[in-house]
Amino acid sequence: MLAASVRRFATSALRRAHYEMRPAANLPFSVENKWRLLAVMSVFLGSGFLAPFLIVRHQLLKK
Repeated sequence: MLAASVRRFATSALRRAHYEMRPAANLPFSVENKWRLLAVMSVFLGSGFLAPFLIVRHQLLKK
């Protein structure tokens, strides 16, 4: 009895879920435009690489 109700709930939950079945559909950013993706990834990764150098420069210039 309990197993049947759990099975019915799981089946109906799967039917209600509307997932897109295409690559990269679950990413929080668009991969359609490769030049925009390149710019966004460059800014994101570049800021993480550049931050320590800017922090050290700020500390060295501070009086």
